[in-house]
Amino acid sequence: MYLTRRFYFSMLFIILLLSSGYMFNTLFLMGQLLLGLYLLAIALDVFLLYRVRGVTASRQCPARLSNGDDNQIRLRVESSYSFPITLSVIDEIPVVFQLRDVCFHLKLSPGEGKTIKYTLRPTRRGAYAFGHIRVFVSDRIGLVQRRFTCAEPEKVKVYPSFLMLHRYELLAMSDNLTEIGIKKIRRVGHQTEFEQIKEYVKGDDYRTINWKASARRHQLMVNVYQDERSQQIYNVIDKGRVMQQAFRGMTLLDYAINASLVLSYVAMRRDDKAGLVTFNEHFDTFVPASRQSGQMQTLLEKLYAQETTYGETDFSALCVHLSKHVSKRSLLVLYTNFSNLNSMNRQLPYLQQLSRQHRLLVVFFEDSELKEYINRNPVNTEEYYRHVIAEKFIYEKRLIVTTLKQNGIYSVLTTPENLSIDVINKYLEMKSRQLI
Repeated sequence: MYLTRRFYFSMLFIILLLSSGYMFNTLFLMGQLLLGLYLLAIALDVFLLYRVRGVTASRQCPARLSNGDDNQIRLRVESSYSFPITLSVIDEIPVVFQLRDVCFHLKLSPGEGKTIKYTLRPTRRGAYAFGHIRVFVSDRIGLVQRRFTCAEPEKVKVYPSFLMLHRYELLAMSDNLTEIGIKKIRRVGHQTEFEQIKEYVKGDDYRTINWKASARRHQLMVNVYQDERSQQIYNVIDKGRVMQQAFRGMTLLDYAINASLVLSYVAMRRDDKAGLVTFNEHFDTFVPASRQSGQMQTLLEKLYAQETTYGETDFSALCVHLSKHVSKRSLLVLYTNFSNLNSMNRQLPYLQQLSRQHRLLVVFFEDSELKEYINRNPVNTEEYYRHVIAEKFIYEKRLIVTTLKQNGIYSVLTTPENLSIDVINKYLEMKSRQLI
């Protein structure tokens, strides 16, 4: 049983009334009368609230939460009391969110039920533990509250952003990918590769008639095409300390994981095979490229378990193991981050080696907060110096792009929030130009 503010205010009033009885007898008698009525009201309040278990509550939580997205949580509260009640509902959300204000106030009529909706945005993958649902109930008298403990504790896993994947899937089915920034790129040439010219036979598509060859041979000739071969696309994720920089609560590693999941889906929709490689000090995870029906689930489970050791990444180990595991020329989408030109130059020989064996696309990040800082006008000499240093960092990022291009390596310099869109557009562009 819990006492309400109304209880304490009422008790304070009665105490003041009884205290005034030392000077006025009438007030003392009124205070005694009110005290008796007050005790009866408390007894009635307790009886009404405790005679039945009048409230039930349950949590409707997704089987898994999506990292970096708003996930909807539902609380269902139902009353079996025969009178109106006022409730305070507290959901014990995982401690990782550091929220203590998830409290909802509502009123229920006799026998009524209501659904409470709220959202949680996790920024880290892993298992999140929900506790009980605490419901505090009071009636119209409002002197005491009864606490109900509902719902059992449960653990929910936070996976890479599959909600983003579902949005892409729905838009792709409706051919509305342009709504989220995916460019429509016309393919250069034919949807199939040219194979040979042969004589026309009944049933051949008239659109494939080669009129120039027909004029030379004085008979109808047609072009024969073979279907495009499926290409291998590998998302190669750097799990070193350079990917631990945070942006809006999420690390660059998590942004890369979300983008790789979406790119894998788009590639498989384009009849390509999608695979996964992760590395840090050692060659870590390898999922062979495939288009099988369970490939996306395999990638999702592997990406969920990715963690970092905060060490320095070893690009030499990456080159050695990729040469062993990936024999066919593939598109390697490498997610990493270079703080300056020197850090890129240290890895350039390994990038060149990968580029000779495969088609390499290096994806790294620009600091959006640094760009916002530059856009602000400096007000003193110290800020002028800081602006110059910030501009130097941004210039070096662009210089990295130029250096990679000079070495025949494709690159994407993007912000974390635009990562998925920019990577997909680059992939579609390279595919349309038949670079993979």
